[in-house]
Amino acid sequence: MPTIILPLADADFYHTVLLTFSALFAIVNPVVNAIIFGQITADRTHPERMRLARRVGLYSLALLLFSLWVSSYVLNFFGISLGALQVAGGLIIAVGAWHLLHTPEKREVEKQSQVRQDGRTVAAENVNDIAFFPVSIPFTIGPGTISVCITLSADRPTHGSVLPYLLALSTAAVVMAITIWIIFSFADRLAPLFGRTGARAITRLFALLLLCIGVQIVAGGVETLLLPIIAAAKG
Repeated sequence: MPTIILPLADADFYHTVLLTFSALFAIVNPVVNAIIFGQITADRTHPERMRLARRVGLYSLALLLFSLWVSSYVLNFFGISLGALQVAGGLIIAVGAWHLLHTPEKREVEKQSQVRQDGRTVAAENVNDIAFFPVSIPFTIGPGTISVCITLSADRPTHGSVLPYLLALSTAAVVMAITIWIIFSFADRLAPLFGRTGARAITRLFALLLLCIGVQIVAGGVETLLLPIIAAAKG
């Protein structure tokens, strides 16, 4: 029976994990979300908050894995080429990162508005009822995060097996979900620890990295689209 060797010693594997986690951290922004999470769960006991944070982490992992493994294949099924998906997704990431880099306050206002709309429901319902909606989606894993996952999945290698790449994406998703779980569990301590200024500084730092990732994905998509044309012209 052949032995399956995972690329644990492959530098590209760890590189992909690091970039994917950085992109997810920037778009999910768990520090700011946790501060708001602490506000909307202020009337709950610590065990309830811990249980809710654990469920949010699990649901977030499921949403991330589905987006990373399935979404790009669904789009490809409808005839959207890999290059086009890379260019479009990379542009979405770059534009979103640009706005996040310059105006992280706007993202906070949007989250606060969402809290005001759903806060009454969060305060009134059982922990199990609110863990998936609205806390996991769209509060924690929103359309922007799903778009990033689709784009990262579309940026998979065009040659050889894609399994190592998908495993790297999945590893980053697991680390992200654990991060959400831990940070949300101690949400009541984050506000005095980081404050608004610290949270916005973290947001800008990862937004810059996210912008670079978006540009890199666009460049890869352009290369994917142009290589066949250049090859045909030379032939």
